[in-house]
Amino acid sequence: MAGRKSKYSSENSNNKDTKTWSVAQYIRLSQEDNDTGVDKQESNSITSQKALLNEFIEEHDDLIVYDTYVDDGYTGTDFNRPGFQRLLEDMRNGNINCVLVKDLSRLGRNYIEVGNYIEQIFPIFNIRFIAINDNVDSFKNPMSSNTILVPFKNLINDEYARDTSIKIKSALNGRKKKGEFIGAFPAYGYVKDKLDKHKLVIDQESAEIVRRIFEWKVNEGLGNLAICHRLNDMGVLNPTGYKRKRLNQNYNNSKMKEEDYSWCPSTVRNILKNDVYIGNVTQGKRKVKSYKIHKVEQIPEDEWVTVKNMHEPIIDKELFDKAQKLRKVDTRVQNTGILSMWAGILRCSDCGRAMHKKYCKNASGTVYEYYICGTYRKKSNKLCTKHTLKKEELESSVLDAVKLHIELLIDIEYILEQVNKTKAQKLANENIESIKFSKQKEVEKISNLKRNLYEDWKNEYITKEEYLEYKQKYEREIEKIKEIIENLDKQKEKKEEKIKNNSKWLENFKKYKNISELDRDIITALIDYIEVYENKKIRIHFKFVNELDLIS
Repeated sequence: MAGRKSKYSSENSNNKDTKTWSVAQYIRLSQEDNDTGVDKQESNSITSQKALLNEFIEEHDDLIVYDTYVDDGYTGTDFNRPGFQRLLEDMRNGNINCVLVKDLSRLGRNYIEVGNYIEQIFPIFNIRFIAINDNVDSFKNPMSSNTILVPFKNLINDEYARDTSIKIKSALNGRKKKGEFIGAFPAYGYVKDKLDKHKLVIDQESAEIVRRIFEWKVNEGLGNLAICHRLNDMGVLNPTGYKRKRLNQNYNNSKMKEEDYSWCPSTVRNILKNDVYIGNVTQGKRKVKSYKIHKVEQIPEDEWVTVKNMHEPIIDKELFDKAQKLRKVDTRVQNTGILSMWAGILRCSDCGRAMHKKYCKNASGTVYEYYICGTYRKKSNKLCTKHTLKKEELESSVLDAVKLHIELLIDIEYILEQVNKTKAQKLANENIESIKFSKQKEVEKISNLKRNLYEDWKNEYITKEEYLEYKQKYEREIEKIKEIIENLDKQKEKKEEKIKNNSKWLENFKKYKNISELDRDIITALIDYIEVYENKKIRIHFKFVNELDLIS
């Protein structure tokens, strides 16, 4: 017999003359039980369940406890609980022949599974089942476990779990929409506010590491692997290690080896794409399949719940946006770990594949750098041609083009200023305000007519049917006019936002006015991508072509 040796043989457990039973006391408490009021919480607590079971044992001389099995914080909608699994192991090994619970809901809240254990599994193993508060005892009163009341109570317990799941999910969704943090552990760089657990505050020590990660990525052009090496060389704990060692949190990461607190590229990548660092709270990225099936599913990004400006940001939005653009381009790095200045920017004009960097030594021994079509190099010379271009030729052409376009942008800025000052633009704004004012007067007029309707009905100038008909008509007219007013406001806001965005965007470009050489920061700020042609010509796709808005 495995496990503790029991002095109660399973061979005589089916004999009604048996005087003693080897009892497994089973106790379960889940989070859902904390949502049932103070009195119910106390009655369901681990302590109170244990006291009730011990009291029952003391009153029955034929019951001797073999062991107590506790699942604290585990749902009853499935049976994947460590305490219950240990109980089943002792049952299979013949160490127990009686299972004692406070009531049926403590065994579980899954209607089908609970019924399966009571009606099939326990009888197969000759297990006596006792649920104290539900008056179920499969040995002394076999009918008590077979009566219609048992499946009915199990069904109610199942329904309670489903209803509780819906209520909890609804409450959590409400908190998500308000931007309240509902997770167990905040992102690295933040801790929960001591006065409000649903609000995040900056943890200065880890926040400084977050700032460095973004600055190394954007300002120094480091790849994720190079950032990991730098952090590990500095002896910085990764987020899991920091939460365990510095914050003393009971934080577990299933993907991490025990006590391995070194940084890896995926951790850096997750930090760089997390908008929590600009003050946003984004939640609802995952969900469980159902209240019974606890498999976690990923939710599409367009269904995530994001609420902006909910806490103090660690980095500014400009730095964050630059990091996102760098993440989206091809970030292959050299052996040094430094990101190539042209990584993710160069494309073959014919096949669209990224250009690959190569080195070549000429007859004099001079090494020079050039770029070649990725399809030609990696796949076949029949699928595409070389499209080779030397680094010096590329940099010279791009620098000249960038200077020319910056001058063009400065001219555009002057044009925009003149457009925004024109009489036509002012008249357009005044026209919007004039239309809006007249529509507001219409609303007032119709509202007065609507108010007079009631008096006309009471004075019997019109019938009740006419009153209801006109009332609905006026309400529809008011709603239509209000929609027009709302659209007018949106038009004005859109024009003002365009002017604001153009001004901010142009200011960002003016700082590159006097550049003499290129770097990755300039390239990623101004250029979307560059097409390389077979004749060594290039076509530069500047970002401002798509981003600049002229006010019409």
